[in-house]
Amino acid sequence: MNQPLFPRNGVLTETSPSDRLRRVERVRRSVSLSILMPVFNEERTLRAAIDRVFAVHYPCQMELIVVDDGSTDNTSHILDTLSSKDVVVVTHPVNLGKGAAVRTGLEYAAGSHLVILDADLEYLPSDIPSLLGPVLEGCADHVFGARIRGVNARFPSFRFAVGGRMTTLAANLLYDACLADMHTCLKLVPTDHLRSFSLKEGGFGLDTEVTARLLRGGIRPFEVPVTYRGRSVDEGKKITWHDGFTCLAILVRVRMQRRPEILPLAERFPVAAHTLHRRPRAVG
Repeated sequence: MNQPLFPRNGVLTETSPSDRLRRVERVRRSVSLSILMPVFNEERTLRAAIDRVFAVHYPCQMELIVVDDGSTDNTSHILDTLSSKDVVVVTHPVNLGKGAAVRTGLEYAAGSHLVILDADLEYLPSDIPSLLGPVLEGCADHVFGARIRGVNARFPSFRFAVGGRMTTLAANLLYDACLADMHTCLKLVPTDHLRSFSLKEGGFGLDTEVTARLLRGGIRPFEVPVTYRGRSVDEGKKITWHDGFTCLAILVRVRMQRRPEILPLAERFPVAAHTLHRRPRAVG
C-alpha cells in the first residue's frame, strides 16, 4: 500500500532514501502554481508588480490571476493593456473587499498550490520560488513567508510591528503553534485546501482566517524568511488598529469551532502542471 505523501501536520515522514526520492519526483511532476493578485486602486504599482511576477523564474508551471475589486482609478485601464500576457483578469463591478476578491480568484485557479500576492510591492515575487522549495523537496506542503525584523524587512511603524507580534503570540497560544509571523500575506497553500475552508471574511481579516483554519485543522506551516518593505499610510497602507481587534476576534471564533477535517494530499494534486493554459478575460 502506498504511504500518504504528506501526513496530517503537513510535514513529510521519511521511510527510506529511495522512497523519498520517488516521492520527491512525484511532487515535482505534480506541482503547479497559481498566483492570485487582488487589486483595488493600485494604479501606482500594478504594472510594476505584474512585470516583476513575470520576471521571476519559477521551478514549476505558473499562472497569474488578477481580480480587480471594483477599482475607481486607472487600474482597469492598465489591466486592459495586458492582453498579450498570460494573465487571467476577473473584474468586480463594485468593491467587495479583499476576502471576496480572493474567493472569486479561487474559482479560476488551476494550480495545485496558490499564493496570494498583493500588488503594492510590499512583498517581492522573487521570494515565491523560496516558498516552493520545501514543497518541491517533499519537506512540507504549506509554506509561509515570514517577515523577520532586522532581516530584509522594513515595517511602517513601531505599533505595526509590535501589533503583529502580539497577535502572532495570541495565535500561538490559542492553537499551540510556533509561528514567527502569522500575518504574512505570502502563504503557499494547496488550492483545494483553500477551497474547502469556505472562507467567510470579506476584508483584510481573510489572511488571519486562512492561518486560523490551517492551525485549527492541525496544520503547522513551514516558514521561510522573505523580504518585506512596508508602506506608510501616505503611500497607501490600508491596515488600521481596528484590524488588530478583528484579527483577535477571528482567532478566537475559529478556535471555538469544530475542528475541520483536512485530509493529507497523498499522491494527488487537483490539477497537473501540464493542464495550465491561457484562459480569456472574465468579468464577474
